[in-house]
Amino acid sequence: MSRTSSPTTNRSPVQVIAMVVGVVFLLVGIGGFIPGVTTNYDQLSFAGHHSSALLLGLFAVSILHNLVHLLFGVAGLAMARTARGARTFLIGGGVIYLVLWLYGLVIDHDSAANFVPVNTADNWLHLVLGIGMIGLGVATGGLAATRHTSRGA
Repeated sequence: MSRTSSPTTNRSPVQVIAMVVGVVFLLVGIGGFIPGVTTNYDQLSFAGHHSSALLLGLFAVSILHNLVHLLFGVAGLAMARTARGARTFLIGGGVIYLVLWLYGLVIDHDSAANFVPVNTADNWLHLVLGIGMIGLGVATGGLAATRHTSRGA
């Protein structure tokens, strides 16, 4: 009896989660360039706190911010090719988002130092993303090692 395999059949849980997170970042990056999904689209600037564009009417975005989301998504998909890469993406990306959360707490949102740009909604999202990505990487990264070891036995 022949079984056909789907693209996720031989992927570990950490790889599948990293792929999903990567796709979400790609969608967010694309959404930041779509009027309607992004309010005040006509005020979208390249970088800095002067951009008044808001993704979903809530999260401050700029062209640079959208490009970073797109690059993060591509990195997630590329690193999801291996369980180790997927775990590194989730944990490393989570650490990056916790640093962004701290950055958003420390800087004045109206200062030139706010080049990303971030607002209060971004700060809370960065905290949730950081904790969530690290938690998923830790929780599912061990499953990949267990699954690989049990196959060899």
